[in-house]
Amino acid sequence: MSVAADASGTAKLLNWRIESERADGRIAVIMEVHDDHTNRHGNMHGGLIATVLDTAMGATASFLKGDGGRIPFSTISMTVNFIAPMPLGIITATGRIMGGGYKTVFVEGEAHDQNNTLIAQATGTFKRAPMP
Repeated sequence: MSVAADASGTAKLLNWRIESERADGRIAVIMEVHDDHTNRHGNMHGGLIATVLDTAMGATASFLKGDGGRIPFSTISMTVNFIAPMPLGIITATGRIMGGGYKTVFVEGEAHDQNNTLIAQATGTFKRAPMP
């Protein structure tokens, strides 16, 4: 997987990619899970799962409500429910707009492994970043 040169530091560190033109209309963050991403049980660390979900939901707000990704959205709040362990492999997190308006957007997210097993669900509130 390759990361764009203008990607965030976190994206470069974790080497994920964002897909904004998927057939299902969702924005996705896709990442290969390696040993460096695991907890002591050998599964992906929950904090990293939350990070991938946060990025997918924020990107969803930005791409769908922020002029095609040109306006960033910041996380106000986020709740994650962990459903199953994420083993080594590919994690895909997607976001879906649930409501909101111009400045504040409510987004839900799901993370699945390469076998389409649901790993975690999340809900979040995102705020349009002020632009100079």
